[in-house]
Amino acid sequence: MRDAVKKASGEKRTMDVSGSENGRKADVSRKEDDGSFPVKIQGAGVEPFELQVHGFWLVQDAIMTVLGREEVAPRTSIALALSGVTLDPMTELQDLKGFKAGVTLRLVEEPYSPRAAQAHLARVQEMMNAATPQDALMEGRSPAVLNTLTQTPEAPPTLHSSKNRRANSKTEQSAEAPPPPAYILPGVSELPPLATLLPTNTHTEAPSFLLDLSLSCWNPPPGFRKLQGDFLYISVHTLEGKQYDITSCPRGFYLNKSTLDVFDPRPAQSTPVCHCLTDLLSHISPQFKHNLGSLRHRPCLPAEEMLPTPYRTLSWLGVPSPHSPQLHRSSFSSRLGLDQDLNAQAPDWNKELQAARDLPQRSLEERLQRDRALLQVNSAFVWAVAQASEKVIDGFVDPVNGSPEDPAFLCGGVFMSVPTHREQWLGGERGHRAAQRLELRGVQAYSGLEGDLHHLHTIPTALADYRGVRLSAQGLAPGLQGPEQAEVPNGLLYGFRAGPMENPSRRKLLELLAQSAKALSLQRHAVEGPTGHQLPLFTTVDAQGILGADGRYYLLDVYRTMPADANFHVEDGEEEQKEDSFPRRYPHALCRLRPELVKAFIQHKHAQFTQRAKAHMEENGGVEECLTSGDSRNIDAVRRACKEVGSVSDIIFEMRFNPNVFSPGVQFPVSESDAVELQKRLLREAASFIINDQIPAFMNDCVLGPDVPMDGASLRQALHQKGINLRYLGHLILSISQSDLKHQLRHITRLAFAEVVVRCAQRFFSGYIQGVETSNLSAAASHFLCCLLVPHFSSAANGEESKKRSRRRGRGGGGATDSTAWTALSGNDLWSHICQDAQETYRLKEGLGSNVEHLVEQYGLQKMSLLREMCLKTGIQLRLREYTLDSRSKAGISADDVLNLLPVIKHIAMATTDATRMFKMAQISLQKGLVEQAYEQLKEAVYLYGRVCDDLHPEACQCLSLLAKVAYVQGHPAEARSVQLRVVVISERVLGFDHPNTIQQYVLLSVYLLAGGEAALAQRCLYRAKALLLALHGGDHPYTALIDASLGLVLQGEQSLQFLQSALKLNRSFRGDQDLNTALMHHLLAQRLCVIGDYRAGMNHEKEAFSIFQNTCGEDHPQTKCSSDFLRNITQQAVRVERSIRQGGVELAETLPEGLAPSQDTTLEQLALVNGILKTSYSTKMMEFKEKLKERKAAEEAEKAKLENSESTNENEASELPTNSGAVTEEATPNGEQKQEITDGQPEHSKTNGQIESHLQNGDREEEEHQSNIPNGVLTESQSKSSIVMTSAGSGSE
Repeated sequence: MRDAVKKASGEKRTMDVSGSENGRKADVSRKEDDGSFPVKIQGAGVEPFELQVHGFWLVQDAIMTVLGREEVAPRTSIALALSGVTLDPMTELQDLKGFKAGVTLRLVEEPYSPRAAQAHLARVQEMMNAATPQDALMEGRSPAVLNTLTQTPEAPPTLHSSKNRRANSKTEQSAEAPPPPAYILPGVSELPPLATLLPTNTHTEAPSFLLDLSLSCWNPPPGFRKLQGDFLYISVHTLEGKQYDITSCPRGFYLNKSTLDVFDPRPAQSTPVCHCLTDLLSHISPQFKHNLGSLRHRPCLPAEEMLPTPYRTLSWLGVPSPHSPQLHRSSFSSRLGLDQDLNAQAPDWNKELQAARDLPQRSLEERLQRDRALLQVNSAFVWAVAQASEKVIDGFVDPVNGSPEDPAFLCGGVFMSVPTHREQWLGGERGHRAAQRLELRGVQAYSGLEGDLHHLHTIPTALADYRGVRLSAQGLAPGLQGPEQAEVPNGLLYGFRAGPMENPSRRKLLELLAQSAKALSLQRHAVEGPTGHQLPLFTTVDAQGILGADGRYYLLDVYRTMPADANFHVEDGEEEQKEDSFPRRYPHALCRLRPELVKAFIQHKHAQFTQRAKAHMEENGGVEECLTSGDSRNIDAVRRACKEVGSVSDIIFEMRFNPNVFSPGVQFPVSESDAVELQKRLLREAASFIINDQIPAFMNDCVLGPDVPMDGASLRQALHQKGINLRYLGHLILSISQSDLKHQLRHITRLAFAEVVVRCAQRFFSGYIQGVETSNLSAAASHFLCCLLVPHFSSAANGEESKKRSRRRGRGGGGATDSTAWTALSGNDLWSHICQDAQETYRLKEGLGSNVEHLVEQYGLQKMSLLREMCLKTGIQLRLREYTLDSRSKAGISADDVLNLLPVIKHIAMATTDATRMFKMAQISLQKGLVEQAYEQLKEAVYLYGRVCDDLHPEACQCLSLLAKVAYVQGHPAEARSVQLRVVVISERVLGFDHPNTIQQYVLLSVYLLAGGEAALAQRCLYRAKALLLALHGGDHPYTALIDASLGLVLQGEQSLQFLQSALKLNRSFRGDQDLNTALMHHLLAQRLCVIGDYRAGMNHEKEAFSIFQNTCGEDHPQTKCSSDFLRNITQQAVRVERSIRQGGVELAETLPEGLAPSQDTTLEQLALVNGILKTSYSTKMMEFKEKLKERKAAEEAEKAKLENSESTNENEASELPTNSGAVTEEATPNGEQKQEITDGQPEHSKTNGQIESHLQNGDREEEEHQSNIPNGVLTESQSKSSIVMTSAGSGSE
C-alpha cells in the first residue's frame, strides 16, 4: 500500500526520542539491529542526498520513501536505477546484484500515463495548498495547541531538534515568569474565556503561488491531438498577471500557443518540456520560483503535527473559514477535475480489509506490515464512511433499492442502510439503534481474535450519526454479486435457517466457530429449529455463517454475541420490581453484558472456586492430606466446588455463557433444560455482581484511586473498564446518594447527572433535527442548545429571526410555516421530555428539577460543560467566542454561531499486537522493579508503535508518556522533555485539545520543563492545564488539588501559599483529613510558610502532617521520622525567633537554616511526588509482610505443597525474591533501592496520567495472575498509601 513505506522515516523519527547520548546510541543500535544502511540518491535535477533503507524493502518501497522527501517533492513517476539498469519495483533491495551500503541510486524520469499525469497535478496542488494551523479547526478536527505556548518572538517554534531546543531553553530561562491569570486563581468563580482554550497560532502562512490553476477551456484534447499524446490542457494565471496554456503529455509539461480565443496546441517557441510541472512554472514565473523556494525553506513542523491522524477527532469549537480570494488560490483540485477523476473508481473495502488480514504473520516484520495495513484500510474506510454519510443524508445519493421504507445506499464503495422497520420485540427505534451499536461491538469481538481465528472474517463495519439519523455502514459482502462458482459452495452454511447439511466447508466453519466460542467464553448449546429439530449453535440464533465467493468464511449479524443482562429482563409471569430494585424493564430488549464484565465475573467465580475447593479439602482432612493421599478426596472437592460455582464442566473450572438465554422467541429442547437453568442462574449472578461488587468498586476507586473521571468520556471509559453499562447511571447516582462517601463523590454525581441529561437530550435531538430543512439546520441547532441551557427560554424572538433569515435567503415561501415548526420547542418542553426519558431509562424520578438551573445550583454543574458534551455527541461545531446563557428571551447562541454539523463515527479499533504486548511487558517489568529492563522495553514498544501507526494512536501516546516518566526517574530530564512534547501534541490531535488525558500530559510536561530550567514555560503549561480543567469540569475536582499543588511548588510568595492552601482544602474535602495526600499538603504548606517567616503557622501544619503519618504509617516509618525531624527544626527556629524578639528585636540571619530552606532539587522531587512520578521505599509493615512471605515460601517448598506452588511463585516474583537461581538474586541486590522506588510508584502513576489498561488480553497465565493477584506484586491502594514518603529538606539534616 502507498503508505506502507513510511516506516523508514517513522523508524528514524520514533527512535530519536532524546537529545541525550543515550538516545542517540539507542537509535544507532536500533538501526544496526534492523539491518538499515545508507545509500546515496541523485539525478532528475535533485540535489544528492542520503537515504536510510532496509534490505527487506521492495524497490517500490524505496521509491515511495524517496517521493516523500522534501528534496524530491512534488515529483512523481520516477524509477530507481543501479549501474545504468532500471530496477524492477517488485524486487527486494537485498536481492539486487551489487547492492550494498553506500551505493549510488539514480532517479530516472518515467513517462506519464493520463492517470499518472493527474496524480502529478494532485501532488503539485497538495504541495501548494500547504497545511496551516487553522485547517484542523475549519475541518472540525482537534488541533495541536502546544506550539502556541512554546513559541516566543525570540525562539522558533521547532522544539524537537536539539539545536532549537537549546536555543529555546535559553530564551525561557531569561524570560520573566508570567503571573497566573485571574481566572485560574483559587476561589474565582469566573470561567476561563473560551479564546484561551484555543489560542491563536502564530505560524507564518504559506505564500501564494498562482492566481489561478485550472483546466483550460480547450480541454479535453480533440481526437487528432490525443493521437499525438496530449492528455490535458491546463490554464495558468501567474502572480505577474500573465496567462498561459500548458499541455500535459507523456514526456511532461510544456507551453502551447493557445489563447482564450484561439486553439493552437503547438509548442510555444523556446519552451522546455519539463517532467515536473513546478519546474515549468518556475521557468515562466519568477515570483512562483521565489515563493516555492521560501516554502521549501520554511520551518518544519514536527511529524506529530504534520501526519494525518487515523481517525477524525472532533473539535466542538472552531473558527469560520475565511472565504478570501487568497485562500482559494491554493485550492485548485476541483478546478483541475481531480476530485472526480482520481476518485471515480470506488474501492472494494471488504476486499481491501480481508487482503490485509490474510497477510503473513510468520516474522515480526510481517506482523508489523500486517498491523499497519489493517490500520490504514480501516482508517480509510472510516473516512469514506464520514464522507458518504454526509452525501447520503444531504440528498446527493439515490437509494439503490428504490424502497422509501427501508432505503439502502451505495456511495464510495460503502453500503449504507437506514433501518426504518420497527420490530416490537426490539423496542422500536431505540432497539434498532442498540442493535446497530451491538453489531459493531460484536464485530470488534470477533475481529480481535488471534491465531487461526483470523480465518473467521467479518465485514468492515462502522456507524455514522448525522443529522439525527444513524446509518449502518459496511463494505460490500462477497458473493452477493457475481456468478455462482461450482467449486465454491457459495451460500449460507451456518445459522438458525441454514438447515441440516454436511460438507467440508461447513465442518471447517464449525471448527472455527467452536474455537471462537472458547475464546469468547460462549457455550455450545442447542435450540429448536424452525422445523422442530435440534440445532446446535456456538452463537446466537441471529448469527449467520457464509462462505463467500472469495473462499473466505464470514460471520454476520453478531449483535447479540454477549450474554443478556438479567437485571433488565423480566420473564413472562414474573413481576417487575418496583422503584430501585431489579429486575426491571428497559425501553428496548437488547440489554447485553459488556466483555469487561464477563471477564471480571469469570475471575470472581474462579476466586470462589479456589476458596471452596480449599474449604472442602479442609473438611476432608486438610489440603496437604488430600493432595498427597492419592485417593479421590481432592477430586470430589473439585467436583463439589465446580457444581457450587456453576462451572459448565464438573471436573475442571470452566465458565461459559449461553447468549440465547433470556432472548425473546428462542425455544430450547427439553434435553437442555438443566443447562438452561444453570445459565439463568449464572446470568442472574453476573447481574448481581454488577450491583453488589462492580459499582461499589467503582465508587471506591473514585475516592481512593488516582484515576478520576473529569468529563463524560472519561466517566464512560471508567465505567466500561469495570464492565458497567451506562444504563446503570441512575443506580450509580442512587448508590452514591445513599453512601457515606456522598460528599467525596460529588464530582461523580455531577458527571453522572450531566451524562444523563446529555444522553436524553441527544435522543430527543435525533428526532427533532430530522424534520428540519437544510436551510434551517444552523438555526434549529442553535435554538435547541438555547432551549437546553437557558431556563424557560422563549422561542418567539429566535423563531422570528430565523423566519426573517429564511425569507432573506429566498426560501421562506409557502413552506415557511412547516420549515420552522421546530421553533415551537421551548425550554420547558425540552426539559419535560428529558425528565420523562430519564425516568423511563434511568429511573430518575427526582434530581433533575424543573430546569438546568437546578443542576447548576444543587450539584455545581456548569452549563459550558453541558454545551461541550452536547456538541461532541451530536457533531455540532460552534464558533470560538464567549457565550452568555442566562437571557430567557435573547438567544445566547445564534444560527451564525453554528459553524458545522459533522457526522459522529463509531468504528472498530485495530490492534497493534506486538507493540501492545511489548508495552504491557514493560508495565509488568516496572511493577517488578526492573527499571532498566522496562526502559528498554518501552523504547522497543515506541519503535513498534511508530512502525504501525506513526505514534498517532492513544496507546502510543500512553507508551511515550510512560517512557518520559521512566527517563525522568533515571535522571534524563532532557529526554523526558523531548518525549513529553510529542506526547502532548499526540494527545491533542488524537484524543482532543481539551481531553482529560491532554490536561494530565500538560501537567507532566511542566515537571520536565522545570527540571530543565524552563520555569516560565512550565508555568504556562500549568496555567493551560488549570484553564482546561476549569472549562471542562470546574474547580471542584480532585485533580484540581494536584494542579494547585504543582502551581504552589512552581510559584513563589503569596501566590504559592494561595495555591497550596487550595490544594490542602480540596484534598481534605475529597480524600479526608487523615489521608496521606493531605499530610503531604500540610508539609508543603509548612515549608512555604517557613520561607516567608511564619514559623508558628508552619509548625501547626507540620504537626498535622506528623500526626497523620504517625497514625497511618507508624512510629518507625521513615516518613514519620522525616516529619518529626522537620517539626523539630521548625520548633527550634521558632524558639530562636521568639528569643530574639524578647531580647529587643535582634535581627536573625536572612537565610533560613539548611533544614528548612527547600533547594531546587527538593522542589523538583516534591513536584514529581505530587504528580505521582516518584514514590519511595516500602513501609515497615510491608517489609515485614514480605519477610513473612519469604518464610512461608521456604516452608511450602520443604513440604512440597503442589497446590500452592504456582501462587507462591508469583508471590516471590512480585516480592523480588526470585528462586530460579542465586545469581538472579545477587544481581538484583545492588539496585534494590531504586527498584523498590519504582515498584511502589510506577503502577499507580501510570494509571493516573496515562489511563493505561492494566490487564493483558493475550498474555500467559503467569502474567495474568501477577496482575490480578495484586498483593503479591503490586501495592493495593491502602498499601501504596502507607508507602508514600514525602521528600523534604528536613530529611537532609538527618
